[in-house]
Amino acid sequence: MTKPKVVLLLGSAPDAVDCIGWDKALFDAIVTINNAWQIREDWDYVVFPDDFAKNRRPQSLSGGQAMIEADAFVPANNAYGGIVYAGATMAFTAAYWTLHALKPTVLAFLGCDMVYPQKGRAEASHFYGTGTPDPLRDDITLRSLPAKSARLMLYAARQECACVRLSNGPSQLVFPSANRENLAHVQGRGPFAGDALFDAAAALETKLGYFVPSGQYWREAAAFSATKIDAVDRAWLRAAGLDSMAPLHQLEPAS
Repeated sequence: MTKPKVVLLLGSAPDAVDCIGWDKALFDAIVTINNAWQIREDWDYVVFPDDFAKNRRPQSLSGGQAMIEADAFVPANNAYGGIVYAGATMAFTAAYWTLHALKPTVLAFLGCDMVYPQKGRAEASHFYGTGTPDPLRDDITLRSLPAKSARLMLYAARQECACVRLSNGPSQLVFPSANRENLAHVQGRGPFAGDALFDAAAALETKLGYFVPSGQYWREAAAFSATKIDAVDRAWLRAAGLDSMAPLHQLEPAS
């Protein structure tokens, strides 16, 4: 039996710091997003957009560490249909890069649940304090975070990779929760409603043609139909067996 390749994808939610002290041997690689490289020193990759402030980037790299920017993650996302359909927030962008470049059999998410404190509450939104809840911005590619996560989960399953989350609380991610100590035993092909439904959702994307090779989808977003994007999102939820989920991400954040 082939040894699983387990990758930790680390975001910036407050619970991301839970991984401090975890044995690196549990993972074949640690991929961090934006500021999350600050959480532990033994990360392997940090993925950030081109406009990420230079003073918040690593100022030096240890052996084997690498910074991943748009010239790498845009082509990777394009291999899975493009950023418009993948969802233009870094948790999804980094995940598709990881699937493409590292080809894990288990992709474990921590600090990426994309659930934020309600307005007026004092809780920190990120491990470093209060930040901007980027996934909740008004953006046509992010109308349904659960649908985008369902799409990612199904694309991963197609290449024998299981997406799981290392958290148990509320989440916009539809992945099952898993214990970090048991990741090597997670089955590579996770929940899957059927290849025909996957093919139907992918075909709908192709028919719409909202593919922007440069990744700069905002230059063309005025031509995109929110109604048609919602139909695509519903198709991915259906393919994942999640038809009953609300179609839009503008649900009240969990308290």
